[in-house]
Parts: sequence; structure tokens; C-alpha cells
Amino acid sequence: MANIIEALFLGLIEGLTEFLPVSSTGHLLLVGHFLGFESTGKTFEVLIQLGAILAILSVYFNKLWTIAKALPYDPDARRFVIGVVVAFLPAALIGAVLHGFIKEVLFNPWIVCMTLIAGGFVLLLVDRMPFEATQDDATRFPLSMYLKIGLLQCLAMIPGVSRSGATIVGAMLMGASKRAAAEFSFFLALPTMAGAFTYDLLKNYKILSADDAVIIVAGFIAAFIAAVVVVRTLLAYVSRHGFTPFAYWRIIVGAVGLAGLIAFG
Repeated sequence: MANIIEALFLGLIEGLTEFLPVSSTGHLLLVGHFLGFESTGKTFEVLIQLGAILAILSVYFNKLWTIAKALPYDPDARRFVIGVVVAFLPAALIGAVLHGFIKEVLFNPWIVCMTLIAGGFVLLLVDRMPFEATQDDATRFPLSMYLKIGLLQCLAMIPGVSRSGATIVGAMLMGASKRAAAEFSFFLALPTMAGAFTYDLLKNYKILSADDAVIIVAGFIAAFIAAVVVVRTLLAYVSRHGFTPFAYWRIIVGAVGLAGLIAFG
């Protein structure tokens, strides 16, 4: 029962943080470390992302379905889908090659704390830069811009960097408005997280037990519910307030995490 409660709590954290520029994986690793929670093959943190994927699909279903129906005859729809694939490929290739190194070396609470703090200062800097937004539609970025955002997303393979943070900041540096940058981060999350989920499941399904499945399902449900709330509110919040609150949150969590690691190990 204790493991189920922990899984629900961690799933809630996943859903609340996946689409915020604060690093969901970093939060899961830190909280799991101090709770003493360790999943088989370190799969829980990846597999419960399916809940966040379904949250995007549920919120953006009409828009995604409209794009899908338009593919046979609308060049803009085809171009957007190609753009998402182009942005996804760098992470897919590098993630497949470095999967073992990422899980065994980078899934480390010390690294998480340091990248949370460093990323917080980057967000503070970015939020104060006078950007000129020339791209206000996430479905109409230039193809070269999609590729560059995809390359920047690869930085998020270091836990604590934040996939959404890397893609949002990258898009803004290339002229996207805050709203468009956050929305494209949602779209890019679909193939990226689905790919990570599928790859991790194929690598580890043989070592998972029925108990592991129950814990993962509990985390998935909590992640889905929390992520729906975040996806429905994030764009409006970011458009009005920017990223400074998330920057301070990262710095505080990273600092508290370091203090906890020094004090308790």
C-alpha cells in the first residue's frame, strides 16, 4: 500500500511538472531518492509519462485530428508534421545510443540539483531578454527552426535540464512568442515521450513484475489527471507572467536538494 501511495504522489509530480520548465525527471529522481523509492530498472519515471502523453492528446485532440485529416491535401499540415518529425529525430537517435549511459550515470540526484539551479539562472536571464517575437504560430515555424529546437531538446537528456524548458527557451531564442514556444513544446512532447516510453518498455518489460505494473498504472493515472490541468492552464499563464516563477522554483528545489544530499546522503 505504501508503494501505491508513493506511486500516486510521484505520478502527481510527473503530471504537474512535465510541461513546466522545471524538469519532471529531475523532480521524480530527487523525491524518489529521499522517499527511498526505486523502481525496477528505473522504468517508473519513464513509463508514467504515458499519462502526460494522453493528457496532450485529450486537450489537443480536435486540433491534432484536424491536422491529420488535412494531410492528404494541405501542404501546410504536411509541413508541420514533417517539422515535428525533424525536431524529434535528434533526441531519438542520441537517446537510443546513450540510453544506458543516461540511466546509469546521469540519473543522479547530485547532477539533478546542479542542473536545476543552473537552469533556473538561465530562465531568469531569458525572461529578462528583449525578444522580438516573429513567429506566433507553432504550426508554421521554418523547417530549420524545428531542427534547431530538436537539437536543443537533446540537452534535456541530462536530468534536471527540462525538456520543456530547453524547447521553449530554444524556440524563443529563434523568434517564437512565449505562447507559440510553449505550444510547440507540447506537440514535440508527443513523439519524444512516446518514443522514450516505447524504447524503455521494450528494453525492460522482461524484468517487470505484476507489482511493478500496478505501481506504474497508479502513477500513470495520477500523471494524466495532473497533466490535463497543467496543459489547459500553462499557455495563458506563461503568456501573462513569463518564466521567472519557474526559475526561482528550480533554484530553490535544487538548493534544498543539495542541502538534503549533504545532510542525509
